[in-house]
Parts: sequence; structure tokens; C-alpha cells
Amino acid sequence: MFISLEASLKMKTKTITLRMFYAAVLGMSANVAVAQVPDNDGYLFDTRGVAARSGYGLCWQTSRWTPAKAIAECDPDLVKRPDVPKVVAAPVPVPAPVAPPPPKKCDFAESLASDATFGFGKADLTASAKKQLDAVVAKAGACGTISSITITGHTDRIGKAKSNQALSERRAAAVKAYLESKGVKAASLTATGVANTQSMANVNCPDKMPHKKLIACLAPDRRVVVDVQGIAK
Repeated sequence: MFISLEASLKMKTKTITLRMFYAAVLGMSANVAVAQVPDNDGYLFDTRGVAARSGYGLCWQTSRWTPAKAIAECDPDLVKRPDVPKVVAAPVPVPAPVAPPPPKKCDFAESLASDATFGFGKADLTASAKKQLDAVVAKAGACGTISSITITGHTDRIGKAKSNQALSERRAAAVKAYLESKGVKAASLTATGVANTQSMANVNCPDKMPHKKLIACLAPDRRVVVDVQGIAK
């Protein structure tokens, strides 16, 4: 049978077109086979494995959807995020409390000695003794608080022990009365006598000395010591 050249060309063109069509179909089938639908029946997925969405951009959920099947692509707020370790700030060190400095003391002692203070066998304050006590009053007034004043009267060793004890007490009492008359106040203000038990001149004044010289030598023992303890302002 004789076929014209024109008919032959048309048949070849149809054959090529069919081949191209079949190739395209096979290519789409291959792509469909490669695409993997997620293993999640809570959503609808297309052949590409992409969640199908409504016209409002929302993912289509199936009747089997539960919050446990939520995926980040559709419901990010329901997807459990990995635990992120919390950063704990290091504690701010608290400085140790600073102890206040101890109060400054206002302690001092004054000794009213020799015959310029007390004559031999006497307990009367001389003008010199009062001048020394006025300095004690001023010094005590410069303190903020006086906690205690201890006044101790002394005698020399000449005479009887009982008489010397009484004399030493009278001397201490005279000094105490003078300080109080000047307005000196303390939480504790005491006056005691110790006679000649705390002599300062025994070593240098032997009993074999002439009586008048012995009296003059023992003058430092005829004294009153004022011991003040307090806190400075």
C-alpha cells in the first residue's frame, strides 16, 4: 500500500507527541511515588506531603486530630518545645555588717600628793588641792559620760594604824565632797581609805631619820588618788 510523504510525516509527529505525553505522565508518577505523606492522621496532606490549608490559610484537621498530633507547621503553640535550661543568676554577695568602732575611752587618774594637798595629820583641802581638783573637774567635764570615779585616801606610816585608817577615809571623803560640789556626777562615785598600806616613800625614808625630816620625807604618802573612767564625747 502506497503512503504519501505527507501522511508519513503526520504519523511520525503523532508518535513523538504521544511519547512526550507518556514521558510526562511517567515523570509525574515518579514524583508522586517519591513524595512522602507525614505519618499523622490529624491533618489532611497533599501528594507533596504539605498540609492542606483552607482559603484562610488554616490547616485542615481530621476528625482524629488531638492536641498531641499538633505539628509546628499548623499549630506551633501546641507543639511542645524542648526544655531550655534556665539561667540562674549568681547570688549577689551580701557584705558582712561592719561592726561600729568601740567607743573611745575617757579614763585618767590624778594624784593629789605632798603637803601642798594635805598637811601632816590633816584632812583639810588646801588651796593647792582645790586647784588640782578644779583641773580634774574640767577634765571630767570634757568626757561624754563618766561611768565611775574611785577616790582613794592615803596616809604616811607615822602613828597608829587605826588612826591612819580613819585619816585616809576623811581625806577621800573631803575630795569626794568637793567634786560633788562642783557638779561632777558619775554612775558610781566611791571614796575609800587604805591608810599607809600603799606607801610610796618607805624605801627612801628610814625610821632612824630625825622626826621632822621623816615627816617631810613621807609627804608623798599623804595623798588622795582620783581614778576616773568614762566614755569620750
